[in-house]
Amino acid sequence: MKKYRVVVDGTEYEIGIEAMDSAELASNTGSKTEPGKDISQKPSVAESKHQTAGEAIRSPMPGNILSVVVESGSAVKKGQVLMILEAMKMENEIIAPRDGVVASVNVQSGMAVETGSVLCVLQ
Repeated sequence: MKKYRVVVDGTEYEIGIEAMDSAELASNTGSKTEPGKDISQKPSVAESKHQTAGEAIRSPMPGNILSVVVESGSAVKKGQVLMILEAMKMENEIIAPRDGVVASVNVQSGMAVETGSVLCVLQ
């Protein structure tokens, strides 16, 4: 484990970072609160269906949906704004990673979402 010293807003912290090999990464299936465990979320059965029907666009962080710009059936271009996610008092644009058609929109304005939540599905 390597130890580092970081300064955040004038406060100094000492942190430790441990490199993991691919076997360790594959075997970690713990909860988000345990240190050293995998914090990625596994998709629910409903979300798994979306993955087979197209590319799931997931929330990169927890927050609130301020506005949804697209609707099901909309044709979108790469880089086009799909929705606005407010997180940490900032407005974040969720953009289309490629050209396609919106197969479904799974959120609406005012909804709270968690990291990894399916926001919409792109075909």
